[in-house]
Amino acid sequence: MSAPNLPRQLTAPPPGWTVSAEVVVVGSGIAGLTVALRCAELMPEATVLVVTKDVLSAGSTRWAQGGIAAVLDPGDTPGEHLSDTLTAGVGLCDEEATRILVTEGPGALRRLMERGARFDRDERGELQLTREGGHRRDRIVHAGGDATGAEVQRALVEAARAVPRIQIIEHALVLDLLKDAGGAACGITLHVMGEGTRDGVGAVRAGAVVLATGGMGQVYAATTNPAVSTGDGVALALRAGAVVRDLEFVQFHPTVLWLGPDAVGRQPLISEAVRGEGAVLVDGAGERFMTGVHELADLAPRDVVAKAITRRMHETGADHVYLDGRHFGAAKWRTRFPTIYEVCRAHGIDPAEDLIPVAPAAHYASGGVRTDLRGRTTVPGLYACGEVACTGVHGANRLASNSLLEGLVFAERIAADLAAVRHEPGEPVPAGVAPSLVDPRTRARVQAHMSRGAGMVRSRQSLAEVHTALAGARWTPVKVEPHTESWEASNLLTVASVLVAAAGVREESRGSHWRDDFRERDDARWRGHIDISLGENGLTMEFTPRSAVGGVLPERLEQELVEAGLDPAGVLAVYDAALKEDVWAAGDVTSAATIPAGAVATADVVARAPGVVAGLALAEGLIAYSSQGRLTAERHVKDGEHVERGDVLMTVTGPARELLTAERTALNLLTHLSGIATLTGRWVAAVSGTGARVRDSRKTHAGLRALEKYAVRAGGGVNHRMSLSDAALIKDNHVVAAGGVAEAFRAVRAAYPDLPVEVEVDRLDQLEAALAEGADEVLLDNFPVADMARAVQINKGRARLEASGGLTLESARAVAETGVDFIAVGALTHSAPALDIALDLRSD
Repeated sequence: MSAPNLPRQLTAPPPGWTVSAEVVVVGSGIAGLTVALRCAELMPEATVLVVTKDVLSAGSTRWAQGGIAAVLDPGDTPGEHLSDTLTAGVGLCDEEATRILVTEGPGALRRLMERGARFDRDERGELQLTREGGHRRDRIVHAGGDATGAEVQRALVEAARAVPRIQIIEHALVLDLLKDAGGAACGITLHVMGEGTRDGVGAVRAGAVVLATGGMGQVYAATTNPAVSTGDGVALALRAGAVVRDLEFVQFHPTVLWLGPDAVGRQPLISEAVRGEGAVLVDGAGERFMTGVHELADLAPRDVVAKAITRRMHETGADHVYLDGRHFGAAKWRTRFPTIYEVCRAHGIDPAEDLIPVAPAAHYASGGVRTDLRGRTTVPGLYACGEVACTGVHGANRLASNSLLEGLVFAERIAADLAAVRHEPGEPVPAGVAPSLVDPRTRARVQAHMSRGAGMVRSRQSLAEVHTALAGARWTPVKVEPHTESWEASNLLTVASVLVAAAGVREESRGSHWRDDFRERDDARWRGHIDISLGENGLTMEFTPRSAVGGVLPERLEQELVEAGLDPAGVLAVYDAALKEDVWAAGDVTSAATIPAGAVATADVVARAPGVVAGLALAEGLIAYSSQGRLTAERHVKDGEHVERGDVLMTVTGPARELLTAERTALNLLTHLSGIATLTGRWVAAVSGTGARVRDSRKTHAGLRALEKYAVRAGGGVNHRMSLSDAALIKDNHVVAAGGVAEAFRAVRAAYPDLPVEVEVDRLDQLEAALAEGADEVLLDNFPVADMARAVQINKGRARLEASGGLTLESARAVAETGVDFIAVGALTHSAPALDIALDLRSD
């Protein structure tokens, strides 16, 4: 499916004025303003220019109702947030980027609060946390009940206006990227609206350009996005030669206030938090329809809910369903959801008395300009952040309330990279392409066709019809004058064309991409990304496999690994290493000699000792992997369950030779991980009721860290650090090298200002120094119980405290009762005895 001839440069008058800055940020939402503020902190002498299409306080951020997801509850963990995000992303999240999101997110959120953002708190002054679709924990902070975005925008605008070196140009539509002879970004052209058609066009010269332009929801007729969301950043990046990724994944929010069949433009959103507080979806007959669709029912991931609503509408012939929150009562509606309450009442609906009519509408682009972990695009000097970017954290379907978090985390990473690299601007050179524009009168037609054929449900026929319509929209019988409407129409046509091209290629249904003619997810062919660039010959598309996993594991097992917070590609690497050691040269010679070819057998995996089981899915996966799917397994228990001697854990059936070949490798994993879970369970039981949590360390076996840490979770413990880059950990040798605790802390904070800092101390007199510097955690190493109790009194809740070293099961409860937050047990992963589990071949 070829795309219409798209503009590679916008027709515009030559710049009538030029300004300079070290960094120019295009966009003034949470991503753009966070980049600007952090750059101003890290580069005190630099000038940062913020260009925004409306006033500084406009944009998508202010409309965010639900909140920001981050691990702030002591009972929550980054691993659980990671698991929920990977599950929602349906196999396409970049795990490294997602791990960065969930581990750096809490710190970034705290810094947002330090900038003045005020979130809702309870009567004790603790942050109120709620839950939204796809989350298995309460981890969403909110402000003003349902006005989180407005509060975040207020705080950031006030902070930015207080910094003289952050300059601001409002009412400015970005046009094109300026590039030097080496192809690096060196500025932008823009038009300041309302200052005249010609003399409004100017240029900004800068060493680096950061796109934070938000989404592209206006490509559809009905959307939750504001009028400024016309895909300007994605279109600019394409014209500049940057790669965009996964543009077909446009999330439709399941609960948008239905205003009638002819409603167009920005539609009022009914936050997912309403369902998080207990509202439910019903059809016209008052019947709940999410129960049984997903284990989380009305709080399933957004793509699941949106599809279920669409199906029910199709089944009943209705054009909307209802959200029932009548049981809240008027008082709760007014206090918890005041904005939504007033919006509903303005449209004649009293949510305390009436059902709220809702239907899905275009909401969020999970794809965008492809970036690395520092926000760099494929064009040197050009960065992207927020909804305009594709960092990899959203995959095929964004997890609720991860968007504002992504803007915070990766904005700070961009600023850190800009401070480290210090781009010097080159001299701009002509683009060397003929400029062109699209007739602004095509905008409504493009939106209507996109909603009709490339919206929630797509097919080869519908996408072909949209493609034809977009190609027709490119032609115009009149000369198109350069002005805001024609520039926006050109951008909309560009992003619409790329979206339709990608959607036409991806012949499967995954996440927010739903093909009516390919209804199943197809990992064998499509577990990867569609990368698109725009060149002199039009669009170039390349499929980039997510990993080597595709088609090797059954989809059910792969999904189970993802839900457990494990990367299937990493698991396969473990399988490959283990099987390479176990089955090489002539293979399993004993089985080949003793078992007839073609013989089929059944075997039971049996516990030989009581304990907690962990790794059943991993063992089953290895069995399926090693036999190319010829062996099948049926599990009789679940990971995390206590089993007794003689319990049958799993039954395996298939070719007898392959069954015995896989036996030892599968049992190695299962006995080892179950031993870890069993030992963890004993420690958890020992401290039950104290409030202290048992956690692991980095004392793991090479290549097995992720699996061993999963086993700790299965046993009821929590994970600490995955790697040395998750947080700074100042230990005794660092203190010696730096000359003291305070000196070591300051050195770490100066080098890595965004990372949490943990300090290990072995004496009480070192504790106050660590606390005075602002340590996030203090690790009490080999402290006597009495000293631990004293440390808790000195700390007064300023930092989290961990007890480690010299601990035993017998002393665990006394240690926990001192009030420490964590008990670290390296033996959980380093030296836990294997749980005795065997495979018994049935004699019949």
